[in-house]
Amino acid sequence: MGLGNARALVFLVAMSMFGIGMANKNFSGDWNYTTGWPYGHWNPTQSTKRIIVGGSENWRFGFNYTDWAIRNSPFFLNDKLVFKFDPPNDTTHPHSVYLLSNFWSFQNCDFRRAKRIAQVTQGEGEGFEFVLKRWQPYYFACGERNGLHCNNGMMKFAVWPLFRWY
Repeated sequence: MGLGNARALVFLVAMSMFGIGMANKNFSGDWNYTTGWPYGHWNPTQSTKRIIVGGSENWRFGFNYTDWAIRNSPFFLNDKLVFKFDPPNDTTHPHSVYLLSNFWSFQNCDFRRAKRIAQVTQGEGEGFEFVLKRWQPYYFACGERNGLHCNNGMMKFAVWPLFRWY
């Protein structure tokens, strides 16, 4: 694709996004120049949410966290995800939290390049907090039992935090 065609494609995509955004914008009432046009300003210091992963279910085997993430989205930059889970004992399985490196690793529960961000003892009490600091996809999973909790226990989910606008 030539440089001229690439520029034209970028222009068409930008205009399409602008048109869709304008079609969904409510222009009734007084025009307010202080809020920014047409969507407002990005405010990285605006209050963040502290979100318990899984809600009242916490981080446990057999709960569908991908479905939970979809139902509780959107997530925003600087939101805190809190992973709560019981420490290992005679009645519970150990859980951990891994950050997987890419979508393929997430789909296949491949932990070879994953980074452990919470040990099996870090989920008790107030839980382990992870701050969504960058605009990128995050792939979370439990790596216990050689990926069994990820593969069969549905203990995985992905989020891509958005900018918070006001």
